[in-house]
Amino acid sequence: MKRILVTGSNGLLGQKLTELYLKNKEVELIATGRGADRYPEKGGYVYETMNIEDADEVMRVVEKYKPECIIHTAAMTNVDECELNHTGCVSQNIEAVRSVVEAANRVSAHLVHLSTDFIFDGTSGPYKEDVIPNPLSFYGESKLKAEEIIKQNCKNWAMARTVLVYGLVADMSRSNIVLWAKDALENRKAIKVVDDQFRTPTLAEDLALGCSLIEKHKAQGVYNISGKDFMSIYELVERVAQYFDLSMDYVEKTNSLTLKQPAKRPPITGFDITKAQTELGYEPHSFEEGIGFVQKQFDKFTSANAT
Repeated sequence: MKRILVTGSNGLLGQKLTELYLKNKEVELIATGRGADRYPEKGGYVYETMNIEDADEVMRVVEKYKPECIIHTAAMTNVDECELNHTGCVSQNIEAVRSVVEAANRVSAHLVHLSTDFIFDGTSGPYKEDVIPNPLSFYGESKLKAEEIIKQNCKNWAMARTVLVYGLVADMSRSNIVLWAKDALENRKAIKVVDDQFRTPTLAEDLALGCSLIEKHKAQGVYNISGKDFMSIYELVERVAQYFDLSMDYVEKTNSLTLKQPAKRPPITGFDITKAQTELGYEPHSFEEGIGFVQKQFDKFTSANAT
C-alpha cells in the first residue's frame, strides 16, 4: 500500500485531496495540518498535527510515517497579508519549504509542491511551464524562491502551478472568488470588480486530481494545473451571475489601479495546460461545471445543517 502525506490538509485543496484519496483503497493517507482535523468525515486516514514552521516537527512526522510521496499544499496564500507581513511569509513560504525538502530527501519521498501564477508579471499570459518568472509581489517572490530551493536541493520533485482556486468545503478558513461573487450577487451588495485582470480559474477538485496524477505518474518537473477557461475577473462574476440567474445591477466595472491593494497583481496570467493534458491525462471541468460542483456542495451542507 502506497503511503502519501499531505501538508495543509485543513485547507480547501487539502480537504479535496483527503476526499479524493479516501476513495483509493491502495493509498494510506497521512493528513497533516495546524490544530484539530477539520475534515468532517473521520476515519479511513491518519491525521497528525504538524506545524510546517517547526523544522524538527516536520522531520519527526515525516520520519515516523516515511511516505512515498509528500504533497505540500501548506502556505501563506493571502497576497496582501504576505505584502504586509514579510516575516510570516518567509517563514511559511520559504523556510518551511527547506524543512519539507530536507525531510523528503531523508525518507526518499517524491515531493509534489504547489506553486502559483503570481511568479509571473502578467505581461504575456496564458503561460507555459518554461517561461522565465518575474514576480510583482512579495507573495510571488516567496513562491518563486520556494521553487528555486526545491529545484536546487530536492532529489525527487514535481511542481504543480495553479491559478485562482475556488470551491467549497464544510469548514472553510477563508473564502474564494466564486463564493465571494455568489454571496455579493445574492445579497445585492455593491461591489467593484476589475476587468483588466485575466485568469484561468481552477476548481479545487480539479487541482486535487492534477496533484494525484503527478503523484501517480511519479512525474518530474513543472506542470500547469489550472482550469481551461480564460476570462477576466469581471467576466467571472458575470458567469456566476448567469449561472444562478442573478442581477449584475450592483456590480461596478473598474480597473486594478482604483483598488489600491497592498500587493500588485499580474494583469494577464492563466496557464496553458497542454503539458499536463498530454503527459498526465489531466482534463479539468469547464467553469460552469465547476460552479455546478459548488452548488451541489452548498445544497448538501444546507440539507445537513437543516436535519
